Amino acid sequence: MTIQTLIDDVIDREGGYVDHPADRGGPTCWGISVAVARANGYHGAMRDLPRAIAAAIYERVYWRGAGFDKIAERAPALAAELFDTGVNMGTATAARFLQRALNALNRNGRDYADIAADQRIGTATLAALDAFLATRGPAGERVLIKAVDALQGERYLALAERRPADEAFLYGWLAARVA
Repeated sequence: MTIQTLIDDVIDREGGYVDHPADRGGPTCWGISVAVARANGYHGAMRDLPRAIAAAIYERVYWRGAGFDKIAERAPALAAELFDTGVNMGTATAARFLQRALNALNRNGRDYADIAADQRIGTATLAALDAFLATRGPAGERVLIKAVDALQGERYLALAERRPADEAFLYGWLAARVA
């Protein structure tokens, strides 16, 4: 799966302009919040955000900027999951989910040392992923995806418990984002 396919899938799932009163992120278009659009140089009306600009933001910020392109070289399905998680929860959260899962799956450091859950995909995270995949093989990628999904699902539930207005989104989050 290419990054363009992943971006098209996210944009199709997110849809066009939305300004839901319970969404603390404010107006979004193609899944891009007003804050992210402004931070990336778009200053027009959110309802007029061109799809091409949204796609460019997704690739620059949520794919390459997050380091998920480097994950894709090793584990493409995992990279796709991290990309989608990063779009919805932030790339730092997605990276932390991966780091936590890698630490919990290293068999108490026998397979590779624990890494800092620093929310960045850097050399230590990539080395741990390489060691994990070398030890666990192709099935390991599927297990990491399940671990990321589990952490994501738990976070959605916690969000809805802490802020009842988020219950408006919980069903959709779980249905569309947790495999």
